[in-house]
Amino acid sequence: MNFQEGDPVMHWAYGFGQVVQLEERDISGSKVLYYAVQVRDLTVWVPADSKLESRLRAPTSQTKFKQLLAILSSPGEPLPEDRHERKTRLMELLKDGRTESLCRTIRDLSAFQKTRSLNDSDQIVLKQSRSTLLGEWEFVLSIPHAQAEIELQHLLTPSMEIEK
Repeated sequence: MNFQEGDPVMHWAYGFGQVVQLEERDISGSKVLYYAVQVRDLTVWVPADSKLESRLRAPTSQTKFKQLLAILSSPGEPLPEDRHERKTRLMELLKDGRTESLCRTIRDLSAFQKTRSLNDSDQIVLKQSRSTLLGEWEFVLSIPHAQAEIELQHLLTPSMEIEK
């Protein structure tokens, strides 16, 4: 996957950003290309190595993104009660950096939160996943952050039927 300066990208851990520079660096006698990615007020240097596809990707297409949002309102998959097992499962799910994985993580933690308290690690994972998804949402659908947040909350909240 080749990115150019100015390309919008999704960083697996930091979310939506833009390639601002390409630089070859000499590491242990071999030249390695690095992408400088600006994510908000942070610049992240990402090596163009065999793991690049799990670290950086192009933003999801608008059509695919809209399809993936349906995951947020689908029933959550149960998460392990044990916090260590839960953290391991969530980290395994998120390591590919895909939008689908973000949606599943947010959905499952939000469902888990309805019956159990989230520990500090769960809260951090949920907050970071939401932030990453919202950044991509803003870019892909060209909407303000506040609108994306409202739509996310709407998708996560099951509709209540009013009894007659």
